[in-house]
Amino acid sequence: MSYTIRLNKFEGPFDLLVYLIERAEMSIYDIQISIITRQYLDHIRRMEENDVAVGSEFMVLAATLIDLKSKMLLPRMTIEGGPAEDPRTDLTQKLLEYIRFKKAASALEEQRDFARYKLEKPQEDLLPYTGEPDVYLRMDMDHFIDAFKMFIHRKIKSDELRRMQSHIERERVSLESKVSFIHKLLRGAKNRLARFSDLLSKNTDRYDKVVTFIAILDMARKGELHAAQQGNFKEIEVRLTEGAD
Repeated sequence: MSYTIRLNKFEGPFDLLVYLIERAEMSIYDIQISIITRQYLDHIRRMEENDVAVGSEFMVLAATLIDLKSKMLLPRMTIEGGPAEDPRTDLTQKLLEYIRFKKAASALEEQRDFARYKLEKPQEDLLPYTGEPDVYLRMDMDHFIDAFKMFIHRKIKSDELRRMQSHIERERVSLESKVSFIHKLLRGAKNRLARFSDLLSKNTDRYDKVVTFIAILDMARKGELHAAQQGNFKEIEVRLTEGAD
């Protein structure tokens, strides 16, 4: 059987050796050294006949194959009489490692070719859009401290406004619930009449008294009840008006 081999197809001696093994349909774990060595030497001879400079690495591998061929002809027995290590083991390991690296290189080459068809957005100058932070970084220490104080002042004001809004919302809810409580209590009271102390919660505090008093004023303003006090520091009496339901 003859092979036509193009010299520019192989990147090195192991590349040629792997090609010959695959072409002969051999297992890389059971290389027929005699056949592979003959084919390899034939290829080296063609290179020399065509005035192609044969690299030293090709010659080193040729010598290795000839050495393996001679060892394969000798009986492989240890001193103790057991089977010796296969002389092809080292070559097999090197070929397996070469194949792994070749596959990895091929995958990287495919990624490189694929990346050629990708378009990436070029890096833009974001300096015009950064604004204040860049100005602050160019300040001296005194200006930077003033700017930081201004930031803290705005933060405190913002937190105060948020607390006030939450407090006002809580008071509004409390006032509505207190008005509803007063309506309910007066509708069930005798003659729809009650004293201020009757309108307070059991565990009353200053806040509850203020909200109750504001609720009475609000209901009186709307004409929902009448409020009367016989004298200073006397008990305030409230009565639900007709139609207040």
